[in-house]
This record gives sequence, C-alpha cells and structure tokens, in this order.
Amino acid sequence: MKLRTLTLGLLSASALAFAAHAESITIATVNNGDMVRMQKLTEDFTKANPDIQLNWVTLEENVLRERVTTDIATKGGQYDVMTIGTYEVPIWAKQSWLLPLDKLGDDYDAKDIIPAIAGGLSVDGKLYAAPFYGESSFVMYRKDLMDKAGLKMPDAPTWDFIRQAADKMTDRANGVNGVCLRGKAGWGENMAFLTAMSNSFGARWFDENWKPQFDQPEWKKTLQFYVDLMKADGPEGASSNGFNENLALFQQGKCGMWIDATVAASFVSDPKNSTVADKVGYALAPDNGLGKRGNWLWAWSLAIPAGTQKADAAEKFVSWATSKHYAELVASKEGWANVPPGTRSSLYANAEYQKAAPFAKMTLDSINAADPTHPTVKPVPYVGVQFVAIPEFQGLGTTVGQLFSAALAGQSSVDDALKQAQDAATATMTEGGYTK
Repeated sequence: MKLRTLTLGLLSASALAFAAHAESITIATVNNGDMVRMQKLTEDFTKANPDIQLNWVTLEENVLRERVTTDIATKGGQYDVMTIGTYEVPIWAKQSWLLPLDKLGDDYDAKDIIPAIAGGLSVDGKLYAAPFYGESSFVMYRKDLMDKAGLKMPDAPTWDFIRQAADKMTDRANGVNGVCLRGKAGWGENMAFLTAMSNSFGARWFDENWKPQFDQPEWKKTLQFYVDLMKADGPEGASSNGFNENLALFQQGKCGMWIDATVAASFVSDPKNSTVADKVGYALAPDNGLGKRGNWLWAWSLAIPAGTQKADAAEKFVSWATSKHYAELVASKEGWANVPPGTRSSLYANAEYQKAAPFAKMTLDSINAADPTHPTVKPVPYVGVQFVAIPEFQGLGTTVGQLFSAALAGQSSVDDALKQAQDAATATMTEGGYTK
C-alpha cells in the first residue's frame, strides 16, 4: 500500500512538472459552427501533442477582425494563431506580418489544396495561411419553377438567360420573385456580389495605374443591368437584403433563383428548414462570354503572426486543423456532410462526400472558376476577386456599396451613383499615394 501511494505520488509530481513545461498557444477564431466544432475535437490534437496546451479566444466576425488587425499591426503578440480571410492574407504577408507555412509536415500534402484557394493565400509562391474552409458563389434555383417557365437551366448560364428566366418565373400574385440578390450596403455585402458580377461584364475597380474605373462603360452596364433586373424581378425592399435575408426568402419559396455563397447549398437543401429542399438545382455563376464568371472566392484560414514566440507549436496546430486527418475526424464524429468544405481536392474525389453533398461538384467547379491573381478581363494591379487587396478597400468598398444600394432603392440614378463612386475612389487613391 505504501509502495502504491509512493508511486502515485511520484507520478503526480511528474505530471505536474510536465504540465509546468507544456507550451501554451493562444488561438483567435470566429464563432461560427465549424470553428466551434473544431474546439470540441481538439482532444485528438492534444493526445498527439501533450506538450502543447490550447487557449481559445472566440469572437464574432467583426470583433475578430478588429482585434487581430490591431494586434498584428501593433505587434501586440496576444495571439499565436489567427483566423483570417482571403482579403487579409496578401496584405499582411507583404507587410511581413505573417510567417510562411513551410513546416506543415511531410504528410500534410499542401499540393492537395485546391489551387484557386491556395493562390489566394500565397505570396510569391509561399503559403501564408492554411485554409480551414473555402467557398465560391453560384446559382441556386427552383427546378419546378424553371420547368413551369418552359426553360432549362444550363450548367453555365449567361446573364441574359438569368434575366429571361427571372422575367418568366416572377409571379407577384403568388409572392414569387424571379431572382433574389444582395442589396445591403457593405464591402462584404452588396459589393462582394457586385464586384464579382462586374468582373464578368469586363469591369475593374482600377486600371494598371490605379486610376478608378467607375466612369467606364463596363461599370455602367453592370450596375444598370443589376438595378433593372432587381426592379423587374427582385423582392420588395431588396436594398436591405443581405445573405441571411435572401436565404430566408429562398427557403420560404419566395425566390426563383438566388446567386450567393456555395455554403448556402446545405441550408436551402435541408428539409428541416427549407420548404423547397427537394426542388433546388445548382449552376455556375453567370457570365457574358468574356472569359470571367460572376463568382467570388473566399476562405477562412489559419495564419501565424510573425511576432509569436511559439511558431513551431502554432504550426503543428495549424497543420492538424487543416489536414486530411481532421476531415476524416469530423466525418467519423459528425458525418461527411459536416466536413469543412472547399479546401482540398481529395474531399471532392471522395464518393462518400459526393453522396452526402449532391452540390459538391458544382461547388468545386465554382471555386475553380475563380482566379484571385487574374480576376478581371482587363489587366489590374491588384489581387482579389470580390475585393481589392489593399488596406483602403474596406472603407472605400463600403462607401461605394452605400452609393449602389441607394441606386437600387431609387434614391439616386445609376449615373449619379457611378459618378460619386468615381469621385470617392479618386480621393481615396490620391490620399493613399496610389495616384497623383
């Protein structure tokens, strides 16, 4: 008995000594379902890495952006791993604020990352953030209403087809809008949609010399088409609708078509929440035959700030959370439908995932149709599909979004909105030293 007590005491002392030497890393992340699930599954990581302790700081998206941006810009050093988006990565990497991820392990298989996603998270061929999940945008439509209209949705529709279909599907008497699109102002709201849409019309935010392009005919065609389409076939009060509002309308059977994030597919096809779950089809975002589609590209990713003192431990965690092994772990616990989407080619080759997610192929095709390094028909000096990867874009994008939302609401004309956007962009780029 004494020997057993002595042995337990020695073991306890050893455990305490080990714990005292364990390295602790702090992870800042967004409070969405996939990240919450990741926290619940981290026992798998700590079992394999008992010398690393994980501390979580889980925040709402806007608060997360503010906190991590302030911390990394001031070299505050609060976080060892940050959850950031495709917008931040190229900007911060060029400022030398992020560490390149070149020690993810021999079995990580970085080449398996979908090229379009990897491209948005890389600078000069080096990966600076590992994608946790990715998305593009595509057309979700009511197959029954398309049949009733006597039309067949192509896998790769044009904007002219979308307008034709919307006109025929609109049924005001029965509360059906032919199309639902974002109208709520914001760089990540209506401007995510409109910037991606403008790419397919041949428009661009800036020319090669950073001169704003809102006074060019391509932007006039984009905004006029959008406003006319929404006035003829969109829902009432569309200038206040973002992702969530349009999701609710579609699930309630009030939209013939909805062009938005690929992650919405699992929501509109969920019979628990969608009245049209068994009637939904999917197609690529529209184009105008110019070589670019109106779809965006985004990834929530894990990055390591250059100021961390615990880079090796942080990179081990990033490797675990974005690995093939993690996808298999989620599938074993939660089912294949809940595996974080849009990051690895191997997931889309998996028959079990394809069966659980009938929209998988169209999601992958949509992601592959986006190219953040060459987002426009004409050449541009910036990276980004639905955004411009410069620090000034957040403020400027929201200003332009407010102007375009007002045009949709009928508070100004398309021409006035474009003129004011040109003036605002010119002032911003002059003040920022991009142009004289």
